[in-house]
Parts: sequence; structure tokens; C-alpha cells
Amino acid sequence: MKDISARLTGHAVVVGAGIGGLLAARVLSETFDRVTVIDRDALPGQGIPRRGVPQGLHAHGLLSRGCEILEDLFPRLTADLVAAEAVPCDIQNDVRWYNDGRRLHPAPSRMRGLTVSRPQLEWSLRSRVAALPGVVIRERCEVVELIAAGDHAEPGAVTGVRLLCADHRPEDMPADLVVNATGRGNRGAEWMRRLGYETAPEERVDSRLVYVSREYRRRPGDADVVALIVGHSAAVPRGGVALSAEGDRWLVTLYGMGDDVPPVDPDGYHRFAARLPVQDLHHLLERLEPLGAPRLMRIPVSIRRRYERLRDFPEGYVVFGDALCQFNPSYGQGMTVAACEAVALRECLADGGHDGLAGRFFGRAARIIDVPWDISVGGDLRFPSVEGRRSLRVKLLNGYLTRLHAAAEADPVVGHAFLSVANLQAPPQHLLSPGVLARVLRPRSGGMRARRQVTARSKSPVGR
Repeated sequence: MKDISARLTGHAVVVGAGIGGLLAARVLSETFDRVTVIDRDALPGQGIPRRGVPQGLHAHGLLSRGCEILEDLFPRLTADLVAAEAVPCDIQNDVRWYNDGRRLHPAPSRMRGLTVSRPQLEWSLRSRVAALPGVVIRERCEVVELIAAGDHAEPGAVTGVRLLCADHRPEDMPADLVVNATGRGNRGAEWMRRLGYETAPEERVDSRLVYVSREYRRRPGDADVVALIVGHSAAVPRGGVALSAEGDRWLVTLYGMGDDVPPVDPDGYHRFAARLPVQDLHHLLERLEPLGAPRLMRIPVSIRRRYERLRDFPEGYVVFGDALCQFNPSYGQGMTVAACEAVALRECLADGGHDGLAGRFFGRAARIIDVPWDISVGGDLRFPSVEGRRSLRVKLLNGYLTRLHAAAEADPVVGHAFLSVANLQAPPQHLLSPGVLARVLRPRSGGMRARRQVTARSKSPVGR
């Protein structure tokens, strides 16, 4: 890799000031003289939800790999978030995980996590990005199209963006690189068509997932864990999470699929929690003081845009984060994948600068996305209501994971292996390594005693 300290001259524009856009801007600030981040929202001055990020009202997961990358890009970020009342944790020992109704065996690990609200994390990143030399964040401005050299018959490189700002006056902003980090609601396909380029092939999976979230007051002694995660399964297509967050709050999100979704009335919300595969989350909610009404969000279809398969793509333009691939959020992968893509973008810029950047980046990003996409799509295809091709590979993997979750109930080594893959710390092949495979297929003789211990702990509310 070339010396990343060698700065490029030029101007980079990042469209979107969400998590993905801020991470892209942080990396671009190392190699561009100027970076402008553009967002159509009025950006709040503190960690509160904003209109353009409706998912900010719901619980978010930051996987251990994501924590590592954010700390590398923003030194002392974790310490500052903890000082602002975010809650650090050992992902295996301090979180109660249920998969297929079975509790993953807790044990000390090196996987570090952080429970924090999405608005607080975004605001913390935005304040740091705004303080970087040469970086400007412009709010209440919308990019309406890309500007390119050439014409529609022979489109050329992207040379900037056309803005429409709060005063309704159009503005053309030249750029040497434009990064589309506009998230789930992006208009990238329309921008490409206007320039005369083909749009990227798409893969879609509709889980018909619905979230309903509510905040509760958090007090000492509520639970012996910082988070409780009850995964949905083919047998019970309902799940929920409770995460500790700043402001002495619990962020609780319940979710269901198809017609079996959480109600938004408080009584119905609690009755839905009682129908989860295990009762721990319901018991917790019965003891907590609510801080507001339940809020609903219908999760858009999961979409993977295969830009790496396009034969022609304009120089000076890159698609990033959720605009490249939007996941089923119940797996908590989106923010961590964006962090991994930021590392890939940094490496691609160091390797070759502007020239051919999109091709290099899309290839690396595709390899990053492969793992979480296979995890989420494979998980979704367990449910008969989800349309999609169930290959022999998917069927075998899902069958193996059922046995793995049973083994992880008693064996912390198997649980650690699963969480390492789920947290993007290890490749999926790790679950089929000889050591893990032997433990999954031939549980240890002490497994029954460990299962009895776990069952005893789960009978009391949240392990108290």
C-alpha cells in the first residue's frame, strides 16, 4: 500500500451526513484538500432523532468490528461516548442472547461492544468530522443530480453535483470525487440514468419486517446484563431487543413478520412481548417505567446493488454504505459494514488515488458485503413467508446453525465462534473449522449440567 499520508489535491463531495457519509468523509479528509458533506436535513446540535433518519428512533447494534474501526478512525471516541453515558460491554458476557429460543452461554471474551442510541452516535461522529481540517458540512441542501463531462450520448466522468438549498436557488458544486452515501432512500439509479449509464443489477429480499420501539427509564438493578436480544426463528417469527442507552434509558424494539407484528398501543405492545420465544424481555418490561408511546417503522426491502458487475461506470463517482446495500436491520449489520467499507475506501485511495477508484472500491466492498448479506438473506429464507431461492447450500447452513445454537447453549466456545462471525470478526468458515464442528456435532458430556444452569438463570427476570 502506498503512503496514505501523501495528500491528493482536490475536492470531494459526500452526499449524506448519516453514519456512512460521515465515515466516508473522515477517510476522504486524509487525501483531499477539501471535503464537503451535504445533507437535506436540518442537522440537530445534539444527539436527538432527525427526520431524514427515521430508523434513529429504534434500537441499533454496533458490532465489535465496528467498534474497533470507529476507535481507529476517531481515537478516544469510545471513552467520550462512555463519558456521555453510553454503556460499554463484553458482547458475550454482558449481553443475553437467545437464538432459536436457546440462550447462548455467557463467558468472558475479547469482543468489546457499546450500547448507544443511533442519534447520539451520529452526533458524536458528526461533531468530530466537522472539526477536521478542510471539512465543511452543509445542511438543508439537496443534491438533485450529478454533473458530468460529455453528453447523454457519450457520458463522461462526474465533475460535480447540482444542489437545491433552503433558499431554493440552484447551485452547481464542482468536485473531483462524489460519494453517494444517501442511505436507503437514495436516488442513485435515477442519477445514473440521467447521465446515460445503465443502473446496477439488484438483488432483493422482502422479509415483511415491522419494528415497534419504545423507551423506558433505566435504573440500577433492572438487569444483570446491558442488553437482551431475543432472535426470531422459523418456529416463532417474533423477536425483540432491549439495549441500555445514554440518559438512563432502555431502548426496546419488538419486531414481527408478515401479519404477526407488534401493536402500537401500550397494552398490545406488552402482550406481544409475552409471545416472544422466551419471557425475559416481557418480564423486564413489566417492571419498567415507559417514557413515551410505542413508535412503528415498516422496514424497507433488503436490496443489494451490484455495482461491481457494471461494465461502464463514471469516473469520479462512488456509491457507499446503505446506498450500496441495505440489510435487514434485525441482524444489526449496517453501521459495521459501513465502517468496513470506510477502511476499504481508504485502502483504495492509497493504492491508486482517483484513477479507477470506483472499480477497485466496488470489488473490495462486494467482498465485505458477501458475508453479512449471506448471513441475513440465509436467515430470512428460514421463514416460509419470505420469497427467494432456497439453495441446497442455504438449507444445509440453516440446518447446521440450528444444531450450533443448541450446542452454544451449553458450550461457550461454540457461542464465541458464532458471535465472532456475527460480529464480522471471523469469516463464516470459522463455524466449520474442525474444533467448532466437533463441538457442534458431539456436545461435551458436561453440556446437560450447563444447560440446567442456564435454564435456572433464565427463570428469573433478566437473570436477577
